[in-house]
Amino acid sequence: MSLRGYWQAAREARYSLLFALPLLLLYEGFAFALTHSAYAGVRNGADVLLKTLFVAVGGGRGLAVFSLLLLGIGGWFVLRDRRRHPGPLERRYFGFMLAESALYALVFGAVASTLTALLLSPVLSAVQGSGVARLALPAQLVLSLGAGLYEELLFRVLLVSGLLAVGKRLGWNRTQAVTAAVVLSALIFSTFHYIGPLGDTFALPSFTFRAIAGLMFSGLYVARGFGITAWTHALYDIGLALVAG
Repeated sequence: MSLRGYWQAAREARYSLLFALPLLLLYEGFAFALTHSAYAGVRNGADVLLKTLFVAVGGGRGLAVFSLLLLGIGGWFVLRDRRRHPGPLERRYFGFMLAESALYALVFGAVASTLTALLLSPVLSAVQGSGVARLALPAQLVLSLGAGLYEELLFRVLLVSGLLAVGKRLGWNRTQAVTAAVVLSALIFSTFHYIGPLGDTFALPSFTFRAIAGLMFSGLYVARGFGITAWTHALYDIGLALVAG
């Protein structure tokens, strides 16, 4: 195994999406166990937003359509990637990807807090008063898993990729398109945390902290793909929940 081979393979669909699959199963399984519902109750806001669009069009069947599309599109990308790269998967890569995600999760919080403090000193607590912190620990953990999966799906896979496509259509070079996509998605990502019944009361320190975190997650998505970014986000939020709990 070469480092270069792992570095490239880990961001490709056959590894990235399969690595994210356990996160989907854990979140949906635990969320259903807490609420006995596939849609209501303890759910991440990005999850609810995406599913609401399908429910509004298709009613109860909308959830089934959403699930089939999510799994079907993901499976199609994995199969297409497998055809391009035939041969057995390197199972150890998944362990390395988990370790890489855990490392980023440890580093990101410290970096985001430090940068926020430098920009807005003094900062007492960038995440004080979050909606998640008001919930019981099991609910916090479920929402942490959902944040890793659905917020990265919405704000990185859909939003960053969409903004990159717009930048390309406008004739921007790769650097310009990536910079615009990362910055805009980070600002939208931070704003999203103040919307809805569990949204926080707006405060400049927490907005700045989340915008910086959004910059790092978006940059990580561009560099390392969806799977590692999703697990990094989930593990980071789980760490916050455990410390707060």
